Amino acid sequence: MKIHFENLSADTPSGPTLAETLLSIEADLTIVDRGQEIFSETSFPVAELAYALCRWVSEADQGEEFSFDSMSADPGLVNIVKRENGWSVTSAPAPGAAACPIGREVLDREIRRFAEKVRTDISRLGVDPYFIPEGIQFPSQ
Repeated sequence: MKIHFENLSADTPSGPTLAETLLSIEADLTIVDRGQEIFSETSFPVAELAYALCRWVSEADQGEEFSFDSMSADPGLVNIVKRENGWSVTSAPAPGAAACPIGREVLDREIRRFAEKVRTDISRLGVDPYFIPEGIQFPSQ
């Protein structure tokens, strides 16, 4: 399972809050697993997703599932659900598409890679990525 984005852009935030900064950063997002597209959307709030995923991995209970509750997108666009044999990424708009279950360490590694890429790329746009921790350390499983 891979989380990809391209065409990253950052508008000037309408105000100084974290919410306004997160909503000002968008890209075309695609989540794929073994060649199958699980989710794809243009102008997606990737910084908000990276922020939410980092919080989920570092703060949620080990068995707690993830549902992206965006300030600007429909709920359930990106979900991470616990299956009998691992964790699977799903999306409400594509109920038949789901990533093959993977171990939590593999999932955390992909989330870390995605978040670090968002952090690096928004920094290159001149936006301070303070809301995505540098050198993300997730709790041991």
